[in-house]
Amino acid sequence: MLARVKDGFFKIKGNLTSLDNQPISKAALVIILFLDFFILTSIFTGMDQHTRQLASPDDSIPSFCREVVINQEWNPTSRTENLSNLIISHNNSYYQPAETKKNWHPTCAPYLDLFDKIKSNKELAAVFEERKKFNREAQELQRQINTEKGAYDTSLLETIAKQEEGQANVDRIQKDLQAKTESLNTLRGQIAALELEINNNPTVRLLWEKLETQQQTARAQLRADLQNAYFWYPLKKLGMQILFLLPLFAVFYVWNNASVRKSRGIQTLVSAHLLVVSFIPIFFKIIETIYDILPKKLLQNLIELLESLKLIAIWHYLVIALAIAAALFCIYIFQRKIFSREKLMERRIMKGQCQQCGKLLPKESQACSFCGFNQYKPCSSCSKPTFVFGKHCSNCGKAQ
Repeated sequence: MLARVKDGFFKIKGNLTSLDNQPISKAALVIILFLDFFILTSIFTGMDQHTRQLASPDDSIPSFCREVVINQEWNPTSRTENLSNLIISHNNSYYQPAETKKNWHPTCAPYLDLFDKIKSNKELAAVFEERKKFNREAQELQRQINTEKGAYDTSLLETIAKQEEGQANVDRIQKDLQAKTESLNTLRGQIAALELEINNNPTVRLLWEKLETQQQTARAQLRADLQNAYFWYPLKKLGMQILFLLPLFAVFYVWNNASVRKSRGIQTLVSAHLLVVSFIPIFFKIIETIYDILPKKLLQNLIELLESLKLIAIWHYLVIALAIAAALFCIYIFQRKIFSREKLMERRIMKGQCQQCGKLLPKESQACSFCGFNQYKPCSSCSKPTFVFGKHCSNCGKAQ
């Protein structure tokens, strides 16, 4: 089985790097590589556009819906503030635009429709903005009042201790405090009036009624559906991607088989490259899906467990150990497989270099004029001279 796989690998390698049993020229190789890059880019672009037809969890349960149904508490004391923050801070890109309403989760659709109506009401949006401005001013006034109260208490103590000294300072601070307190009360009255206008709006009232009657039930349902969507979405996404990739792979596979069978050199070369190029996205998307479903969730759970036990250092030790193992594996592959002595000898013989020191030699040189190494030895079969490190005799072709 292993021998068959190895033979198949070398056969594919030969189809990718040769034309009519001869190495392809550098010019042809450049053209082929440009074609590979163009086709690979087109495949990823087309696959991405094809996959967008599938609604993701973020499409069906947008962030605003999660914020309203799952995250926020909508009690009478905080609901106006929560809604004001959402209206002001959320722009159209934060949740799904109107043209994708068909993808919305049934629980989200009513809330998102109401939110659209509230946000598109320009008069109501202006009220929210004005309320925010008054709120900022009220908070700043309250901060100043708190600061001055501290200064007033200090000055009052000093006045009691020194009688007449400091009385003017106390009177000034007291007068300033009264003015700011009156301004703060005025602002609070304006904020209360704006909140009353907001809460009397029919759309806002409808939103409060829906939240009061349905939030707890909707929260449990939406949370369960969101978790389920995140679990199945990677598999659905892979299915869409494979649906796009398999016809291309099948066409290139049939073309390559027909070209090999009919000995069409150029078509065999091109179709072999396209076959490999179309296989690359399939391989990586399968690996990506497996990672999304298994290791990603397992690693997340492992990290949370280590953090709860205050043993997160173990995770970093594992990462360091894996990095060292990966580096050792890469060094082994490069040193033993790609840049092995056997490969080095093949390249030196092919380029007419000394098999010992690598210097370029004149044609038919028996020995290296730089290091003195003899380039030939008698063949074990025909006794004629053949390269010392050649795999086969250059005369009879027998293995050495």
